[in-house]
Amino acid sequence: MEIKKPAIAGTLESSDAMVTVMPASQGEGIEFELDSVVIHQFGRQIKKVVMETLDRLDVKDIKIKVVDKGALDCTLKARVECAVYRSCGQTDHLPWGGAIK
Repeated sequence: MEIKKPAIAGTLESSDAMVTVMPASQGEGIEFELDSVVIHQFGRQIKKVVMETLDRLDVKDIKIKVVDKGALDCTLKARVECAVYRSCGQTDHLPWGGAIK
């Protein structure tokens, strides 16, 4: 999928995450930024979940920022998917949660 415009999904409420995606130049790759209240305990796991979700969505060039407030893995996946779909302008026939690839 190609990231066409900036998009946001999620909130800054406890147990949630706010994911912001922005387009990157072709060939630039994935620029990942994480701000988390539990970064020392779960930072690597959060990054792993985000990267796996982007891989399943076939996103290659993106700037993504995650502000985590203790979200579960399933919440992180949903927020990343939603932000990517919004950025691509896809609103119909969304293949939520694992139906991708």
